[in-house]
Amino acid sequence: MIETINFKLNDKPTRLNVDGERMLLWALRSELSLTGTKFGCGEGFCGSCTVLVNKEAVRSCQFPVKDVKGKDVITIEGLAKNGNLHPLQKAFIKHDALQCGFCTPGMILNAYSVLLKNPQPSHKDILQNMDENLCRCGAHTRIVQAIKTAAKEMIGGEKR
Repeated sequence: MIETINFKLNDKPTRLNVDGERMLLWALRSELSLTGTKFGCGEGFCGSCTVLVNKEAVRSCQFPVKDVKGKDVITIEGLAKNGNLHPLQKAFIKHDALQCGFCTPGMILNAYSVLLKNPQPSHKDILQNMDENLCRCGAHTRIVQAIKTAAKEMIGGEKR
């Protein structure tokens, strides 16, 4: 059934007229042309489709678009501000934590959610919280280093 869904997407009011049962991933990619969010497994397992809904990391391939009504959604396209990369994006580049780049948007958004809750995570905290985002390229060590670097930079006042 077609519904009107109003929400905030990357800090902008957004209105969609779609089947409310459609998965958020496909609404972002097809209706809104935001292709940074990737389709990986389609089962919520790999984390490539991770976006933030009210600052919580969610698997958009398993998240009905009707559930974003009245909420704030952030995709990888909304993380940079005024043409300036977010500290996590900069750190991923600095530490060469990108490899093929397919998992990167989901990794960065999951890491951002982690850092919003815990601005100074331990190595163990990072490993536990990033465990469900998969990287087939084996860049996990560099990803952890990038998150540590970004955490240090963000302590200086990143509020998003």
